[in-house]
Amino acid sequence: MKIKNIDKAAERIKKAVEDGEQIVIYGDSDLDGIASMVIVREAIDNLISLLPKEKKESFPVIFSFSPERKTEGYGLNETALAFIKSKVSGGLIVTLDCGITNFKEIEDAKKSGFSVVVVDHHKTVGGIPNADIVVDPKQETDDYPFKEYANAGLAFKLANELLKEKMSPMLRDSFLELTALATISDMMPEVGENEEMIKEGLEKIEYSQRPAVRAIFSFLNPMDFTSKRDMILKINSALNSSAIENHVPKPYLFLIESDFEKTKETVKELFQESHEKQVSVGMLVDELIERVTFKNNSPIVFEGSHLWEPEYLGAVASRLSNYFEKPVFLYKKGEDISRGTVRVPKGMDAVKAMESCKSLLVSFGGHPPAAGFTVKNENIDKFEECLKKYFN
Repeated sequence: MKIKNIDKAAERIKKAVEDGEQIVIYGDSDLDGIASMVIVREAIDNLISLLPKEKKESFPVIFSFSPERKTEGYGLNETALAFIKSKVSGGLIVTLDCGITNFKEIEDAKKSGFSVVVVDHHKTVGGIPNADIVVDPKQETDDYPFKEYANAGLAFKLANELLKEKMSPMLRDSFLELTALATISDMMPEVGENEEMIKEGLEKIEYSQRPAVRAIFSFLNPMDFTSKRDMILKINSALNSSAIENHVPKPYLFLIESDFEKTKETVKELFQESHEKQVSVGMLVDELIERVTFKNNSPIVFEGSHLWEPEYLGAVASRLSNYFEKPVFLYKKGEDISRGTVRVPKGMDAVKAMESCKSLLVSFGGHPPAAGFTVKNENIDKFEECLKKYFN
């Protein structure tokens, strides 16, 4: 038994490779999205390497893009799609760790001459988009028993479908290493197939052949950590760097780099950025604990500012949710719309909560414990009141 449509997605990508189509890999800019992009990109590169010489030499550039979270939020969006269309004229777009709630954007992409394959692990909201192929174990029509993959887990499954016996043991190990990191980073349940992939990936990671991973282990001193898991969390923090330029995340470029000396230079920058981020997160957490404690006994924490960095809000919201044991909604206030992050205590469902207020939102989606939203500023107060009613 296979995840629904995963074989169809693989066949569509293989066709794009065989026909020399332009391919766009579009993934979220967190570690799960980046790991998914690396896995799918390298699986496609391996397929291209098997083409006849003339086809291989004339194959168009594969583009990899991520949303600029500061200005665009999550997922496929109008600005990112316009950027893609400025670089590419038609072809195949594969969305990774996003797409399942991008109904309008996928329609727009198809009208512009693109085929769209969605590979996403997020909860469906209001059906599924009209993509050419949708791979998401959480769609209602998928009977595959395991549902809790990180998106990198789905990317690994897709890579297996793409390469099958042509996947070398070394490449498989490398993909499993990234899958393990991403599954831990995205806080997916470490049960079933996830547990197996994490166990196998972490067993191999210290002996990785990927230059970027080797650079990480040459930079860190294992004696500075109380356990291997603590070391992995430190690595994940660095690979969740917010640095992104021209819609390409810095950690993505780091992970696909084949020059070990170059990765040794980049790894220092990533860990420095991670340290600075943690300091900023800690300061904002302290500020909000003081502010929220001073306020009345609301069933939720609902705060926003035009000064906040969007990429910090997930970590801040997680700490606040643990501290107050309440749902936390934090948003970066824009000129006309605001984009936010949600974290809720165990047993609560952030997506269901926002679904009850969906008429007030531009978009929303994610997992039950962790999600995001976009709201027009004119509806922020109404949205807060709607959430209070839901959680009361």
